Order: sequence, then structure tokens, then C-alpha cells
Amino acid sequence: MFREMRRKKQQISAEECEAVLGSAPRGVLAVHGDDGYPYAVPMDFVYREGHIYFHGAKAGHKIDAIRRDDRVSFCVLSEGVREENDWWFHFTSVVAFGRIREMEDREEADEYLRLLGRKYMPGEDVIEEDMRRNAANACVLDLTIEHMTGKRVKEN
Repeated sequence: MFREMRRKKQQISAEECEAVLGSAPRGVLAVHGDDGYPYAVPMDFVYREGHIYFHGAKAGHKIDAIRRDDRVSFCVLSEGVREENDWWFHFTSVVAFGRIREMEDREEADEYLRLLGRKYMPGEDVIEEDMRRNAANACVLDLTIEHMTGKRVKEN
């Protein structure tokens, strides 16, 4: 169902893909948008055991598209490294395909909101204050990865 990578020599292992997902600050979620147009949006996320978790609004283009078609892709890039005296970067990219769902169970959703908070917020007290103010209005999304590829790229 999913294509094999064309540039096999640059392909990285599943473990390396998971490491990139564990360290990348954000990525781009692509959905089947309005009138057949793709819609891609930058997202904060957290990766855990074959799942990618996001939070967002309960209404809007992204959530409408997800409700219409739960098949999505998500792409991340590592920070990249530039070797001395070179203008190009070495970086690693990961593309994950899967199905995404809205978390219905509030306790489960709150668990992953806290996990997201630990990645992006300065401390537990800030997370808990934000949870008190905003958790009830947050939509938490769970992307179950069905296929994932990654590659090491050397620009030049």
C-alpha cells in the first residue's frame, strides 16, 4: 500500500526515525483539505510508542478535514548540521503515514496534554495552571503510525 523509498542508500532505520520523532521540535501535519486540496499545518507534537499526539482547537479547517478523512501524513526534520566551510546542511527527515483520531476520553486526553506540556513548558506548575485554564477546550489528536520512512540528506 505504501511506496518504498527510492533512495535506499539514504534510508534510516525505524529506531533512527523514532529518535528524530523524539527530538524534533515540531513538524507538519498534512490532511485532505477542502475541495480536494491538501492542507498542511505546522504542529507541536510529542511521540510515544508508535503514536504522535497533537493538540488544537475543536473547530476549524484541520479538524473538519480529519473528521472527513482520518488518513494523514506527518513530516519532521532534524535541526541539521553544517560542516565547517560548507554551505549545505546534513539533516534527517521522517515522514509518517497513519490514521488520526480525536481522543474522546477526557482523562486520556489530559494525560497527553501533560506529556505535550512537559516537552514545551518550563515546569509542572505551569503545566497544571494551563491545564486548569485550557484543558477542557483542547482537542487532543492521536496519530497511529501505519508506515514510516526516514532518510539522511546531505544538501549540495
